[in-house]
Amino acid sequence: MLRLLTPRRAAVVGVLGMALMGAACSSNTADTAGSQTPAASPTTASPMTASGPFGAACSTVPASGAGSLEALAQDPVATAASNTPELSTLVTAVKKADLVDTLNSAQGITVFAPTNDAFGALPKPTLDKALGDPKGLLTIVLTYHVVQGQLTPDQLAGSHKTLQGGTLEVSGSGEDFTVNGNSSVVCGNLKTANATVYLIDQVLIPKS
Repeated sequence: MLRLLTPRRAAVVGVLGMALMGAACSSNTADTAGSQTPAASPTTASPMTASGPFGAACSTVPASGAGSLEALAQDPVATAASNTPELSTLVTAVKKADLVDTLNSAQGITVFAPTNDAFGALPKPTLDKALGDPKGLLTIVLTYHVVQGQLTPDQLAGSHKTLQGGTLEVSGSGEDFTVNGNSSVVCGNLKTANATVYLIDQVLIPKS
């Protein structure tokens, strides 16, 4: 279980770092007489396949170096997010809420990580209010984006209790998912050392 740093509510935050290498696969093929040929040699799939990251925003992930899939997979989620330009606002929020160490030490979480554009879509007074209350409102909002357990795409649809205590409703299948009816997954099934991450295009606000 994850222990939170705030006295008000259970808290750990959602962030992401983006990382996953493609899965190896092999197959047997039958000949016309019904017998099978020897299994094919394993091949490595592209990381942008159904077994790895999916979504249009995944195209921004660099092929190598800091922020690449291979590099991010080696880092815990808050550190991975700090190497991801698309998540710079989220990283700022995580630092303000003093949740970096808690997030990095968490094991087996799923993070629905709002992109910079998602934060930019919030009214400025709302964003300023949250950033100005890091131990209260900001922590509540951030922990609403984190779910215990690492959800694969085929486990994503359904209701999931968050570390904030509320519930997220995810609908969809394949590579098309919506969270709480209005926030779309724009890059999903990313792996860091301790989390599975789904980038979303709207900040999720818990019910009061």
